Amino acid sequence: MIDLGISKIALIGAVALIVIGPEKLPRVARTLGALLGKAQRYVADVKAEVNRSMELDELRKMKETVETAAKDVGNTIQTNANDFEKAWNETQSEVNSSLAYEQPAYEPLAEPVPEYRHPKKKWRIKQGSVPQWYKARAGVRTKALSGAARVARYRPQRPS
Repeated sequence: MIDLGISKIALIGAVALIVIGPEKLPRVARTLGALLGKAQRYVADVKAEVNRSMELDELRKMKETVETAAKDVGNTIQTNANDFEKAWNETQSEVNSSLAYEQPAYEPLAEPVPEYRHPKKKWRIKQGSVPQWYKARAGVRTKALSGAARVARYRPQRPS
């Protein structure tokens, strides 16, 4: 990298002031700053893209290892299932051969099984409402009053 110190930047500025002139120097400096900012953004985008591609490669490797592990687990489960199936068939054949007598046939139930009914008869009716007798006993208002009706009800009586 170029080593730019304060003295070198001052020298470059003095040469630019002489070569470009004081009228055009601010516009050139703005243009140079904009170009430098674009270059920095481009470099940052390239770095981000490289990092994304590296992370993508790492994720692909992790995916492959997970897939191979899953295949291994599936294969071991399949072999264990086959072994269990063989052992089950062998024990079934041993049990069937050991039973020399004929098993009695079971008769179906004489009466049919009743159809399922919900335990509450009126289960669609709302169960959470408070009964009217409780509201009356507790002094809870059951009807809403309009503003005018409330004023008329609670207005003090004038002596006549």
